[in-house]
Amino acid sequence: MNINSTVISGFQALNDLSYLLQGKEKALLVTDKNIEGIPAVQSLIAQLKQQISSLSIVNSVPPEPSQHDVAAIVAALPSTDVDLVIGVGGGSVLDVAKLLSILCVDGAPNLDALLAGEKPQTRTTSLLIPTTAGTGSEATPNAILAISEKETKVGIITPVMLPDYVALVPELTTSMPPHIASSTGIDALCHLIECFTATVANPVSDNYALIGMKKLFASLETTIAEPGNLEARLNMLWASYYGGASIAHAGTHLVHAMSYPLGGKYHLPHGVANAILLAPCMRFVRPAAVSKFAQAYDLLPDADATLDEEAKSHALVEYFAALVKRLKLPASLEELGIGPDHLPYLVEAALDVQRLMKNVPMKVGADDVRNVYLTLFPALNH
Repeated sequence: MNINSTVISGFQALNDLSYLLQGKEKALLVTDKNIEGIPAVQSLIAQLKQQISSLSIVNSVPPEPSQHDVAAIVAALPSTDVDLVIGVGGGSVLDVAKLLSILCVDGAPNLDALLAGEKPQTRTTSLLIPTTAGTGSEATPNAILAISEKETKVGIITPVMLPDYVALVPELTTSMPPHIASSTGIDALCHLIECFTATVANPVSDNYALIGMKKLFASLETTIAEPGNLEARLNMLWASYYGGASIAHAGTHLVHAMSYPLGGKYHLPHGVANAILLAPCMRFVRPAAVSKFAQAYDLLPDADATLDEEAKSHALVEYFAALVKRLKLPASLEELGIGPDHLPYLVEAALDVQRLMKNVPMKVGADDVRNVYLTLFPALNH
């Protein structure tokens, strides 16, 4: 799978999009109400109105959207006759924008058909602009939807959704509250380390993962400590993009499989669910990925080069646990109100995500999944 997007990147990269808007008459901007108010987004809207004769704005994308949310958005569109779809927001907004770029094409499969596995052939021109540095949705062929009836999430996956243009613009991420910057940053880290250690990893995905991790380790905590540091923010946008590119060429595994039920049933934000699971899952897969973990450890700014591979692999897991703690993200399910009585459901639902479970670099059974979840209930471990 190739990544065919043209990437525009840097401070004020959105100031003049006339070259990109030439010949476009009807555009659809997909965002949410919070993002719509950001000054840089307001000036983008003004620019679009100036250069495009018809601009529709959808600002009702909820966090972790369901198939019903997307169906309602499509039903409320004044027209699906558009020649440019622009998504500005976090992963949920970008996923919906990717879906709309397909659903706005005459004769395209409808949403139910896409969920049933029908593959679209084409989409309208699309530009994706992330405002969080985490999901990498702008670089993945996936759109993730919550399926409320089944209390889980599914991915609609097709390379047709990869956008024509991506803009990585650091000033759009400065309004992220610290807890969002932290949890989305950990989401990007999960993409990078999971793809790097997956059974489907390959030289292309490895290359993206290594570049992304180097940028992330150097910049994530700086963006929290110095919200106005645009260089660190741009590095995080690129780390997130490389995480998405890693997914496009490989795939995530245990953290994501086990976090899906936490998002689907308990509506935990995706990055928070991943943060809770990052160290416990990586501790479990470490024996099967010692060399890869050592390579990742070597990218840490203060890596100890004198350690052997085994010690480096352990040190990486400890770094993950300490990082989640430093970022003040939850480390247990109990503190989020989810008790151990939910274990049977969680284990079954996670094992059900076979698309990702098959990427884990070792054999995983129900007992393994249960044991990892058990670590998230500290009261049981005393």
